[in-house]
Amino acid sequence: MAEVLTTVKTDGKEPPIKKKSRIEEVMKKWGIPIALAVFLILFFMPTPEGMTPVAQRSIAVFTGALILWITTPIPIYLTSIAAILMLPLIGAVKDQDVAFESLGFGVIWLMVSAFVLTSAMMKSNLGRRFALWMVTKFGKTPKTTLLVLIIINFILAFFVPSTTARATLMVPICMILLEVYKAIPGESNFGKVMMLQGVQADAIATSGVMTATAGNIIAVGFINEQAGGHIGYMDWLLASMPTAIVTMLITFLIGFKLFSTKGEANFENAMGTLKDELKKLGSFSVDEKKASIIFIITVILWATGDYQKGWFGFEISTEQTAVIAALLCLLPRIGMLTWKEANIKWELMIFAAGAYSVGNALDKSKGAEWIIKNVVSGLGLEQMNHAMVYVVVIFLSMYSHLIFTSKTVRVTILIPAFIALAKSLGMDPVALGLAAAMTMTYTITLPPHSKVNTIYFGTGYFSVLDQVKYSIVTCFVGASVISLALFTWFKVLGL
Repeated sequence: MAEVLTTVKTDGKEPPIKKKSRIEEVMKKWGIPIALAVFLILFFMPTPEGMTPVAQRSIAVFTGALILWITTPIPIYLTSIAAILMLPLIGAVKDQDVAFESLGFGVIWLMVSAFVLTSAMMKSNLGRRFALWMVTKFGKTPKTTLLVLIIINFILAFFVPSTTARATLMVPICMILLEVYKAIPGESNFGKVMMLQGVQADAIATSGVMTATAGNIIAVGFINEQAGGHIGYMDWLLASMPTAIVTMLITFLIGFKLFSTKGEANFENAMGTLKDELKKLGSFSVDEKKASIIFIITVILWATGDYQKGWFGFEISTEQTAVIAALLCLLPRIGMLTWKEANIKWELMIFAAGAYSVGNALDKSKGAEWIIKNVVSGLGLEQMNHAMVYVVVIFLSMYSHLIFTSKTVRVTILIPAFIALAKSLGMDPVALGLAAAMTMTYTITLPPHSKVNTIYFGTGYFSVLDQVKYSIVTCFVGASVISLALFTWFKVLGL
């Protein structure tokens, strides 16, 4: 267990690389031949009735890229580069700017800034200090301790735009609590509940904050570009955070029904150890003070975005605010980071740019509309009540992580498809796209479904079966709450 603690305490380190399964190895081996074959078939076959040649070419590029993104025989960013290059070369877009301009989208800059802010939080130790202070201040009983850990996850979602970084902050604190308490991995129900709720709180809190993960940002880009929406930071927060809080509270109580913690209740020694850990951090460092000021400014600007025009005569957008925050973190003397320390994942930037390029090409060429119309006709969805379609889509989106383990790939595949579906059925594409996007972070069913799962699972406190039975219930609760919110809370908000 000490080895696990050492592993998860190392800031910025990735969890151990998981050995690929036999199915994954086969997919990787045959990904390129299958993608190439499908691309050629779609490209050279006679153009179906009702489809334009441009739409056919964009579908061919999108489908080939989709296969490569799923099977990953080459890194996903290389697939995106190839797709961006192919779109204008084969005439899938009429203007090459449609393909190349995606790297300049505001959401791409928002992602860059998110990585900078995460690095600032990790380097300054501000996140660790805050988490330790919250637990030692308010965690007086087992249940309140667990509740405080959940609240910390929700608060950190505003300041640390990385699910993995938040898990890296939280797991060592959980381990200290459980080690001092002498909780036995695999046997202690309190250990199971703490770690499993850590997994779920990380995911559910992420669904409530637009900037808490790159997938949310990519989804907003699709909703605003393809559905004609105007979703900003506060729109997402007001729509999603209440559903996240309600879902988390319900599943918090369910956890104690699934894993009884009676008889596991002495935390005095654990609290003493955590207080010692907090003391080791010393007084607030200069970097922590700088990070605090920058994060407070950022949150205030995001929270007041809808009122700035009336107050000052101009508005600072969500993306502009994020870039300002990143700039402050990187400025000499003012900030606390160098460019090398910013740890910007450029491969994800390129992947997102390619995803936007092929997605927008598919949308503008009407290729997506043609596909969805035929899918709707084939499944008989046009005969379904619109309310039922909303619910079906939300539940499909929620459980889609059982097939697609990457949040970003799921967002890229499903959100444009759901938007096109809504358009074809005469439904509101913004509301459907937003509701579906709110489910995308619930990657909580199995350890391989996210790095966060892997980090928590590596502690040994819960089994795969423990995670499955808790998460299946949580996903059902989450989808139900989001469905209910779509018909009630969304209307109150004007969505």
